[in-house]
Amino acid sequence: MVTTNAICIKYGSAYGPDYVNRLWAGLGRNTASPLRFFCMTDDRTGLRPEIEILPLPQEPFHDRMFEALRKAPKFGRLQKVSLFRPDLIPDLEGSLLVFDIDVVITGSIDALRDFAPGKVSMRREWKASAANGALGHGSVEKFHPDRHGYLYEEMARDPEGAVAFGMGSEQTYTSRLADRHNDFEPFPDEWIVSFKYDCRPAKPLNLFLPPRLPRDARVVCFHGRPKMEEAVAGYRAGLRSTRPCAWLRDAWIGTELGARP
Repeated sequence: MVTTNAICIKYGSAYGPDYVNRLWAGLGRNTASPLRFFCMTDDRTGLRPEIEILPLPQEPFHDRMFEALRKAPKFGRLQKVSLFRPDLIPDLEGSLLVFDIDVVITGSIDALRDFAPGKVSMRREWKASAANGALGHGSVEKFHPDRHGYLYEEMARDPEGAVAFGMGSEQTYTSRLADRHNDFEPFPDEWIVSFKYDCRPAKPLNLFLPPRLPRDARVVCFHGRPKMEEAVAGYRAGLRSTRPCAWLRDAWIGTELGARP
C-alpha cells in the first residue's frame, strides 16, 4: 500500500508543539493510507512519539543566504529550503507533502499526494502579481526528493543568486525554479483555501454569519489575521471580524488528543 509522507518545520517560539501534534492528527484522520509524518525542529519537547524528528540543520550556506536576504525585497523564511535536501530521508518512497503548521486539515489529502506525479505542486498564489513573482502559495507543497533536489542544490551553489531569483521569498523561489525546469503544476484552487478570502463571509455579512467551509476544501490556510485560535473563538476587528467557527474547532482542536479513527 502507498504511504502518505508529510513534513513540517518548527523553529523558535512562535508556535507550540500543539500545532504540530494537531497537524499530525488531522493528516492521520484524512488519509486512507499509512502516514509517515516528520517534523524538522530545534526543539522536540511536547511532540507526540509517532512524529519522526529531524534536526534543524545549520546549512553551510546559511550566513551567505541570510546576508543576501537583508538586501532582498522580502526577508523570507528560507529555512524551508532544507526540506528539499535530496538525502534528507534516505528510506523515503514516493512524494513528500510539506505543510506549514498554521494550516487545518479539513478533507482527504490523498488526492494531494497523488496529484501530478513527478511535479512540484502548490496552490496558486491568492494575490499573485509581477511585484511578488510567486506562482504558488507555500502553505502546502508537494515534491519528489529523488527528482527535485535542484530546489536545494541551486541555493547551496549560489545563495545570492537564488535569493535574488526568489525575491527573498521561499514560495517565489520554489515555484519559479520548478517552473523553469518545467516541473510546476498548481493544485486545484478549491482544494487549498484561505480562511480570510474563502471562508469568511463578505462584508458586512461576516458580522452576522459564521465562516463557511468550502465543499471541496482539503486544507484551510491562515495568513495574517485572524490566527487559528482567534478564528475558533471569534475575532473582533471591526468590519474584519468573524463569528466563532465550530467546524474549525472540530477540525483543529478536536484532533489534538486523538490518533486516527
